Amino acid sequence: MVEGGGRQPDPGDGVSAAGPLDARQETNYVGALYGSLLAASVVVGTAPLKGAPALGELVGLLVTTGVVFWLAHVYARLVGERVATGEPVTWPEVERVARHEWPLVEAAIAPCVAAAVITLLGGSDVAAAWGALITAVAGQVGWAVVATVRSGASTTVVLVSAAANLLLGLVLVVLKAALTH
Repeated sequence: MVEGGGRQPDPGDGVSAAGPLDARQETNYVGALYGSLLAASVVVGTAPLKGAPALGELVGLLVTTGVVFWLAHVYARLVGERVATGEPVTWPEVERVARHEWPLVEAAIAPCVAAAVITLLGGSDVAAAWGALITAVAGQVGWAVVATVRSGASTTVVLVSAAANLLLGLVLVVLKAALTH
């Protein structure tokens, strides 16, 4: 908590010590990172090691999961801000929060495109799923690098952030594959 009853800001979440998101908030790196990790998790959950869903099913799973989590994040942020401020929710506020959380859904687009391109080039469903998974993990690492560079971090911190996110993505792949298949 910060002085005055507010909460400590979380970098990238759009809440400052001065208050909730403002209309000028830049890219939601937290949402983009989380969405990439979520997309990788969805692909791994489709069993790319033992067959894979057809392109339409994979795309449907990625987009639907992203949208459901986006709605959950919008709802949670609105409720959380109302608890902190006691103010009523307005439609402009809903729109602002929905826009801010949208990178969570956008993170599913690149894996969908990768799977579609592989399928259009004659690749198997398994190859398309692996392409989507690699793209999701690459997106996670990419967003981590962009966020740390934009924060003014040193080259060492940027490299550590990239390595940590790559490791997190790879651990997710290994754990999900081992536990669900």
